[in-house]
Amino acid sequence: MTGLGAVFRPQLAPERLRSVARLADDTGLEELWLWEDCFREGGISAAAAALAWTERVKVGIGLLPVPLRNVALTAMEAATLHRMFPGRPVLALGHGVQDWMGQVGARAESPMTLLREHLDALRALLRGERVSVRGRYVRLDDVALDWPPAAPAPVIAGVTGPRSLRLSGEAADGTLLTASTPPDGVRAARRLVDEGRAAAGRTDPHQVVVYLLAATGPDAASRLRADLAAEGDAAVPDLGVAGDAGAVAEAVRRLADAGADTVVLQPTADEPDPEGFVRFVAEEVRPLVP
Repeated sequence: MTGLGAVFRPQLAPERLRSVARLADDTGLEELWLWEDCFREGGISAAAAALAWTERVKVGIGLLPVPLRNVALTAMEAATLHRMFPGRPVLALGHGVQDWMGQVGARAESPMTLLREHLDALRALLRGERVSVRGRYVRLDDVALDWPPAAPAPVIAGVTGPRSLRLSGEAADGTLLTASTPPDGVRAARRLVDEGRAAAGRTDPHQVVVYLLAATGPDAASRLRADLAAEGDAAVPDLGVAGDAGAVAEAVRRLADAGADTVVLQPTADEPDPEGFVRFVAEEVRPLVP
């Protein structure tokens, strides 16, 4: 079955999260995803609150920029969430927007090297291993978590470029793709991820999650066009969807057919009814998606 979720966009004030998260839980939505966009809302703090307010919905963070974090802190926070809310947190890590990283003095000379080192160390720490490493960016001396997750805690990489997608296949447990990824882009990403997996000799499952920009309601088409234009994607064919539940479900199915395991519906930045959007996804779109 194709997984389905929705995004709580950080254009909304943090105090709006509680009602959206509770509605997602009450309506049976499978996943609610949060963003850590500079300089809006913290991913870990928002996820912890959403998990505490709910009982069953998975809460994803897409994504945590690794230049902002020491890997030991990432591991401590991830493990804490997994211990308190087993099976429900989903953490994605990535390079971060380089301009934003530059604004805070954290821009890495080699984002690829940093991401690889961070992923390798983080996954080892979450497995309960004792880690010593002296990399270009990640340096740990005999570090182990006192409270590692009691069950496996997959780590997803949010990446876009070919080299980063291969890296995700090698060093992550899943891949998160942006809403700028049409079905053909999902197919291409799958191929690159699989190349990385083959190079690393990996045969374990690898989940592909993709955002889908979606709008519904009387002004859906104009809001979708405005969002695509703002992201520079107005000329990209087969990107985003505006319409009723049937139209949105068909767009979800196209991404699933292209290789997406989970599709997360991303409302437009000016979505007038975030709670209504979550209800629409859970109650109208979900029954139409196999």
